[in-house]
Amino acid sequence: MRKISRALALTAAVAAVLTTGPAATGTAEAASARTPVVFVHGYLSDAAIWGSARTAFRSAGYKDSELFSYTYDFLSSNEASARGLAGFVAKVKKDTGAQKVDIVNHSMGGLVSLWYAKELGGTADIEHMASLAGSNHGTYTAGLCTVVSASCGEMTPGSAFLGRLASGDETPGAVDYRTWYSPCDGVINPFTSTVLDGAVNILLPCVTHLGFLTDEGLLSQVASYLKA
Repeated sequence: MRKISRALALTAAVAAVLTTGPAATGTAEAASARTPVVFVHGYLSDAAIWGSARTAFRSAGYKDSELFSYTYDFLSSNEASARGLAGFVAKVKKDTGAQKVDIVNHSMGGLVSLWYAKELGGTADIEHMASLAGSNHGTYTAGLCTVVSASCGEMTPGSAFLGRLASGDETPGAVDYRTWYSPCDGVINPFTSTVLDGAVNILLPCVTHLGFLTDEGLLSQVASYLKA
């Protein structure tokens, strides 16, 4: 009788392990899964400008393996840079196994990101898009560099590039769009150029153009938004 009881107890213990073990493991893995972030810099910049953002995102729980910085030739056409971004995102998805990415852009990076989303079918690969002082409708400051770069010509208000980008839906697809902008920007002129119809647009009281890249409170807010 004791042998039978011990056998029944052992059978129950094994059954408990088989039914609860995998489920618990799966839950832990699901909880740790996070959409990878792709940072897209602006004019006169490169991947190095995202140092403070990476620090803020790591403090928010992100791993370095979940953070990626896209570098492109800012003198070239934004259309060409957007095509490069499409290839970069495809590689990030392949390397991480993720279905989508989150994009965080700054300044002219907003044009590169939006062209990728709207004109190259990128909405299928993007979950969130955060635009920090993005030149989403251009900036008159670009008039200072139109003679040296195609990208500045496209970034000048009234350009054919901006006209096409602003036509129809400014925030296409199922992407969650959010922008941050400030009257103290000093580079995006007018500063309201960042605002996108259909996005959640957040007005900050006073942040300079480069300050968007170093403001710890703002960067932590962006990280929290993407994690939500």
